[in-house]
Amino acid sequence: MQDRNLITLDEALARLVAGAARLRILEAETVSSFEALGRVLAADLHSQIDVPPRDNTAMDGYALRAADVPAAGTRLPVSQRIPAGVVGEPLVPGSAARIFTGGQLPEGADAVVMQEQCEAVPGDGLGEVVVNQVPAAGQWVRRRGEDVLRGHTVLRLGTRLTPQALGMAATVGAETLAVWRRPRVALFSTGDELVLPGQPLPPGAIYNSNRHTLRALLQAAGCEVQDLGIVPDRLDATRAALRQAAEASDLILTSGGVSVGEEDHLKPAVQAEGELQSWQVAMKPGKPLAFGRVGKSLVMGLPGNPVSSYITFLLTVAPVLRTLQGMDATPPRPLLLRADFDWPRPDRRREFMRARLNEQGGLELFPNQSSGVLTSTVWADGLIDNPAGQAVKRGDMVRFLPLDTLVWR
Repeated sequence: MQDRNLITLDEALARLVAGAARLRILEAETVSSFEALGRVLAADLHSQIDVPPRDNTAMDGYALRAADVPAAGTRLPVSQRIPAGVVGEPLVPGSAARIFTGGQLPEGADAVVMQEQCEAVPGDGLGEVVVNQVPAAGQWVRRRGEDVLRGHTVLRLGTRLTPQALGMAATVGAETLAVWRRPRVALFSTGDELVLPGQPLPPGAIYNSNRHTLRALLQAAGCEVQDLGIVPDRLDATRAALRQAAEASDLILTSGGVSVGEEDHLKPAVQAEGELQSWQVAMKPGKPLAFGRVGKSLVMGLPGNPVSSYITFLLTVAPVLRTLQGMDATPPRPLLLRADFDWPRPDRRREFMRARLNEQGGLELFPNQSSGVLTSTVWADGLIDNPAGQAVKRGDMVRFLPLDTLVWR
């Protein structure tokens, strides 16, 4: 039975998204479509042209009238040559035009026969062609507007611009795109035990992996990151960091200091500088989560354990960032896949277990699911979303969330 003091992840997400929606970024800017990877559209993109703009050929071959080839072996004079980018003359009845992939179909032609089914015959001018296939009207013809019609919406408001989306924008001739300003996120960690890579590691200290992980996740999510480093485990230092971070950020993201220990200062610091909602979320790994505001900035405090911090980001911070940018924050639809393992002792909380696909199409678990084992996040290619209290037997179908759907969709 779930602890009554815990809230569900779904309830936490609903509150987070509602809070972020009230502060959604509404500042649009215009950028080159060549430099817009990862940005989020601030307006629908409509095509000003038909794509393709004219009927053209999908193959190298010969453009002709299908009616002029009543039988295989028909011989036609070649009246013209049409490479891509050249506008040919109207097709002389009873003739064929040599044409190359992408070439505009000449007026009067209604089919293309690929060159492999034709035989060129030298002669006067461009010679003749023997057509060894009876074509059907429309064969190998790409019709004007068959991909996109003029006026059609090709990319919607709130779309994250992927490489293929940018290709689509270029296809319809969009030189620039209206996009939302990137979210500005201030990042810091708390913990006197934390040491930066490259420094000596004294007894009792650990290297600060969360700084690298969270900064990279924020960058991958399209954010501008202000890195404030490691803040000492003191209330005054934490309050000062919050004030500095709130000056020019939409979101302040921290890791560590969200539990109830004497050295955990984030909660009282946020309460002193702004407003705080603090929850114990029924999820594993993870559980403590701080959410509030300082000035106009949202604040989210993640657990300090590296796996807890990583997974909590994927499941809670990523939806907030999508909301701030006007994107859909609905969780991705899980894949139902076969468990190639046994999980006989489930937790009372909803579990997110590091797993990966094997060659047999099933899922295998990383052997150590501890929240301190960052190796599991490198090894895994997704998370198994296992309901609270649910044991898993080999062969059961389980819900699988690929990692790349949790941030980059």
